[in-house]
Amino acid sequence: MSRNNKNPLIQKIAKQAFMTFKGLKCLESGDSKVFAEKQAKLISLVSALRTNDLKIAPRKNKPTSRTSDLETPPVTYMHICETDVFSMGIFLLRTGASIPLHDHPDMNGMLKVLYGKVNVSCFDKLESGQNVTAALPHFETPLDPFQHASLRCSLLRSVTEYSENSGPCLLTPLRDNLHQIDAVDGPAAFLDILAPPYDPDDGRDCHYYKVLKTVSDPGIAVMDNQELQEEARGKEKNMWLLEIPQPEDFSCGGEPYPGPAVSM
Repeated sequence: MSRNNKNPLIQKIAKQAFMTFKGLKCLESGDSKVFAEKQAKLISLVSALRTNDLKIAPRKNKPTSRTSDLETPPVTYMHICETDVFSMGIFLLRTGASIPLHDHPDMNGMLKVLYGKVNVSCFDKLESGQNVTAALPHFETPLDPFQHASLRCSLLRSVTEYSENSGPCLLTPLRDNLHQIDAVDGPAAFLDILAPPYDPDDGRDCHYYKVLKTVSDPGIAVMDNQELQEEARGKEKNMWLLEIPQPEDFSCGGEPYPGPAVSM
């Protein structure tokens, strides 16, 4: 695939993302033959992307710590471009870093690992969270009545490991829309495409969640990544999520994008 300076791969990806998602009205993959063909071309281009196309190099294996957290956040973001159709950038995760469970309301997305490995835990919302009190199980940590409106019944679909040799992870407005991303065995980076971009004024704000355990589940009240992997192994499972503020131990900084400029 051509990687010349006049038409770099990241520019081709940006143009194809614009063509793929322009005018899209919450279609699911496969609902439209035209959309499916455009998306397949985008997937092909994104799958070929490597770190040298973006002029970034894998970071050294440096564990997160309280001291290092003061110097640089465990997660940083390189902005590449944004239009009213899509946004595109690179997330960089230090060793042991995670992007907490969050959603992408009415958005499509694509995640392609550039170096390292990540686990992506994917959920689907099953209910709006209203009028679910009668169906609630008994949670290990009792909830206050005002928290009931923040509960979401969900389906844990999968926990999948991705590397630079993997194809992209896809999300749609209804499938795999909630996910948690954890760096595995060292630092990692991935290209992130969202269509349309986040826009709180248009109802597309980011919400964070934690997974609750019922009294029938062993162990602690909130599942960690290893437990999610065990739960997702070979099966899907209904689970309860509680919407929460952005976790205090999560922060995302910014740093300059060193790769080829993208024009739209």
